[in-house]
Amino acid sequence: MKLYSINAGHFKLDGGAMFGVVPKSMWNKANPADDNNMCSWAMRCLLVVTGDRKILIDNGMGNKQDEKFFSHYYPHGEDSIEKGLASYGFTKVDITDVFLTHLHFDHCGGSIVREGDQLVPNFKNALYWTNKQHWDSALAPNERERASFLKDNILPIEASGKLRFVETPDGEEWIEGIRIRYVNGHTDNMMLLQIKYNNTSILFCADLVPSTAHISMPWVMAYDMRPLVTLGEKHKLLNEAVENNWTLFFEHDPKNECCSLQKSDRGVRLKEIFKLADIDEKMG
Repeated sequence: MKLYSINAGHFKLDGGAMFGVVPKSMWNKANPADDNNMCSWAMRCLLVVTGDRKILIDNGMGNKQDEKFFSHYYPHGEDSIEKGLASYGFTKVDITDVFLTHLHFDHCGGSIVREGDQLVPNFKNALYWTNKQHWDSALAPNERERASFLKDNILPIEASGKLRFVETPDGEEWIEGIRIRYVNGHTDNMMLLQIKYNNTSILFCADLVPSTAHISMPWVMAYDMRPLVTLGEKHKLLNEAVENNWTLFFEHDPKNECCSLQKSDRGVRLKEIFKLADIDEKMG
């Protein structure tokens, strides 16, 4: 197995929404806001090459939305899925599986592209993986979450015939070396991946722990549907991570890809920040 970190780009979200009840005087030190109170965030994906499969975990927001949509989220920078793949010698047609942690636009928008007046899969040779419970909630979202689920990102996957549902129970292997962990605080049945890699476990945190700042238990996004559930899920998984020396992989942290954890008298805390590629170097 080989892992590659791929940034699909950067965008902006309101700092207060991203940090919830935490005062700006604290979170602004972690991710300084612009004059509109917006902070820059990464859309960092993970490519897993194992056997004859090339599995892309999430794919950013894509570029098919209209000008009004992008005016709310300010996509910026030069990174893209295509450039990220090319930097490692891959192209979109090499991808065999697209694993979607959840169907919010900044995680699945790159799944579908416009070709003329058609919406078609961006990864033409890939199967697209979600789970039935989350799929159903995305098609009939509550009013609070509706803006995060865009039909143009979702329905064309089903229409293409490439949609598949993960049926793996919580904590068990989806495929060899990759376990699924389900969490329900951010949205219904979001899937995290726990990947066995070079004698360690890497947890793809998705939106449970979007950045290093969110390791602290009270730092929970206002976007979460059930913040107290998120708090319990963070407590469980981060304590499991520190006890078993896992690496955390961050999807949205604008600077930091990975970290290790340690326990302190204030609970689980950041230990060391590093890049995914550093794991390969340490293992020789």
